[in-house]
Amino acid sequence: MGRLVDWLNAISAVTGTFNGISPGRGRAAGPRFPQAGYHLFVVYLLAMKRFYWLLSSGLLALPPAQAQTQPPVQPPAGSMAPAAAPTAPWTLPAAVEYALAHNLNVRQSQLNAQTIDAALLQSRAARLPSANLNGTQTWNYGTSVNQLTNVFQNQTTRINNFSAASQITLFSGFQLRNTIQRNVLDYEAALNDVEKARNDLSLNVASAFLQTLLAQELLRTNQVRAASTQLQVERTQKLLRAGAVAESNLLDIQAQFSTDQLNNITAENQLTLAKLQLAQYLNLDEAASGALTIATPTLSDPDESALSDVTPALLFESAQTRQPEIKASDLRVQSSIRGVDLARGAYYPRLAFGASIFTGYSSLYVRPISTGDSVQIPFPVFTADPITGLPTSTPFFALSPKQAVRAAESSTFSSQLQDNLGKSLQFTLQIPILNGLTARTNVQRAKINQQLAEVRAEQARLVLRQTIQQSYADALAAQRQYLASRQQVESLTLAYRNAEIRFNNGLLNGTEFNIAKNNLTAAESSMIQAKYSFIFRRKVLDFYQGKPITL
Repeated sequence: MGRLVDWLNAISAVTGTFNGISPGRGRAAGPRFPQAGYHLFVVYLLAMKRFYWLLSSGLLALPPAQAQTQPPVQPPAGSMAPAAAPTAPWTLPAAVEYALAHNLNVRQSQLNAQTIDAALLQSRAARLPSANLNGTQTWNYGTSVNQLTNVFQNQTTRINNFSAASQITLFSGFQLRNTIQRNVLDYEAALNDVEKARNDLSLNVASAFLQTLLAQELLRTNQVRAASTQLQVERTQKLLRAGAVAESNLLDIQAQFSTDQLNNITAENQLTLAKLQLAQYLNLDEAASGALTIATPTLSDPDESALSDVTPALLFESAQTRQPEIKASDLRVQSSIRGVDLARGAYYPRLAFGASIFTGYSSLYVRPISTGDSVQIPFPVFTADPITGLPTSTPFFALSPKQAVRAAESSTFSSQLQDNLGKSLQFTLQIPILNGLTARTNVQRAKINQQLAEVRAEQARLVLRQTIQQSYADALAAQRQYLASRQQVESLTLAYRNAEIRFNNGLLNGTEFNIAKNNLTAAESSMIQAKYSFIFRRKVLDFYQGKPITL
């Protein structure tokens, strides 16, 4: 208590004291508000002077800034600037890893999880008692009630009030416990949302990576065809000069060469768009996007046994135990059940315990004191005359009792804090009876939210089943299309070679030769597209089997 008094005395010395109203020249002197501000300003100047003196003398040194040798793994939460990347050829695992570290959608889901984690911490801290300190300084003018004496007064008074209070909830219908359990489930669901965002990004990066490989393969094929057509143009020009073929053959083959060049430009544009999409998933800057190159792995062709180990029904049964979106939906169902229990807690009484301590100071408060005892005064003793009945004096005297002599003296700041100290303990019981059906309505809403969470969980399973079935059907269709396209390419290759020999010998016109070549080109493009479509769908199925995404 002594330290508290000293501390309050120090505050009083800085903020200034009230001098009352005293007559003077011109006007009455009032409370020194400017002087109190002046004291604070002087204290601030002295503190700053001391601080700069310590810095200049070397007695106080700021810690040196540590150099950041490595870039942060995650960009700032609000940063939209893309990250720089190495210029070496990208592999699919490296691209996926880099995207997971720099993609803003993943970062946003992580921040959402941190927000829910903060709410979980707050719900756990709600079980702790609350404690607060309060202090006021008031100047009363005119008629007012002295808070310490409860007397009406018409004087200017300075009053200080200081209090400390603490409260803890003893019982609240298990709402604190249910809130914590619900927030724990929400946080676990948020972590699964982060994992789902990572999985979606991984699949998107894999799709963009394979699209880039496909565009590169189509561009390479078109360039080979264009080079072959250019040789045909040169050969036809020689044959035309020798008179072996008609001029129409040269015109047809030149038209075909122009078509092949257009196909090259189209393939280059598709490759540029595919690289741009991949760079956007990686969140690369403009320079890194322009220099983006990917490593071309060796990809095996799909055969008839490529899907023999996949059964959609069995794959779904195993995938729903691993996929984070299913876990998140199940956790939110459990969270909604806790929400119902939390809403039902409003039906129960609430019991809280509180304690407080109070003290104060008033500039007009006086303390009663005793200055001594009063003087004893002798009083004669009379008795009634037995005959006449009149009072008759006796030789005895009676002394008056001593009375304490009371006076008042002004009380100091520290003594008033000790004299006016009060304490209290309080139990608060609140029994809900009728509150506008708020509790009942909240329970009904919580039950509806539980039903919505259950529907969303079933919908998540339905989407997963449909995705697996669709991926399997697409992979099977791509496999069949590839096998058929491969046979078609083999047949059209023989037909093209035969047509080329006949065209070079002048036995086939340019139109028929171009038709044979375009048929082969279309068949090869269809085979390449079917191959990469199957590879991507197969990787999706491998992903749902729990396998890493690699090529």
